[in-house]
Amino acid sequence: MWRLILPLLLAWTMNGAWAARPFVTDDARLTTPGSCQLESWVRAYRSSQEVWALPACNPTGNLEITVGGGSAKLDNAVGWTGDYVFQAKTLFKTLEPNGWGIGAAVGTVRHPEVNPGPNLLGNRYAYVPLSLSFADDLLVVHVNTGWLHDKATNKDLMTWGLGTELNLDKHWTLIAESFGNNADSAYWQAGTRYSLIPGLLQLDVTAGQHAGGTMNHRWLSFGVRYTPAKMF
Repeated sequence: MWRLILPLLLAWTMNGAWAARPFVTDDARLTTPGSCQLESWVRAYRSSQEVWALPACNPTGNLEITVGGGSAKLDNAVGWTGDYVFQAKTLFKTLEPNGWGIGAAVGTVRHPEVNPGPNLLGNRYAYVPLSLSFADDLLVVHVNTGWLHDKATNKDLMTWGLGTELNLDKHWTLIAESFGNNADSAYWQAGTRYSLIPGLLQLDVTAGQHAGGTMNHRWLSFGVRYTPAKMF
């Protein structure tokens, strides 16, 4: 099961200030300085389910720290497996309307069930998120290029992501993206997010699939994102 989950995590980005749920491809934005945010979602496959929660905080203004995790369960399995994410992200140039932004992120994903031992070390990764704004943020494009060391195979992979968000108004946004790595076929997903309280609370839904995969590689995802303006 972790091999189904891992490509989704490592192309993101899932997310810290990641192109705000429901993107996997990350963006050149950070959580509000002096505050934290929470992104949580469920993802359902034909024969398995996942539940995730990724809190992120920006204590300095230009350093976002994400520590979170998720659980997954196959329909015929007895219990749930656990995966944990640790990531740091910064920006070199802030994204502005009709402009562009760029940053960098590094992190690790830990899989206790497949990485036995006291340190539970898992896959390490780094990537560069680039975002471009058009027509006063009506259309925003996100491009990711990165590196992943897969501990299970001891291989280094190139990761990538390409996402677009179309902001219809202050409430509705349409998203579409593709992401993956150089050793596997691409993934894609599309959907929408709705800002229930703009700037504070959003809901989202997406559908996606592993290109060329079976029905078991299709998913439906529902998420929530909470972004208070100031916490400390």
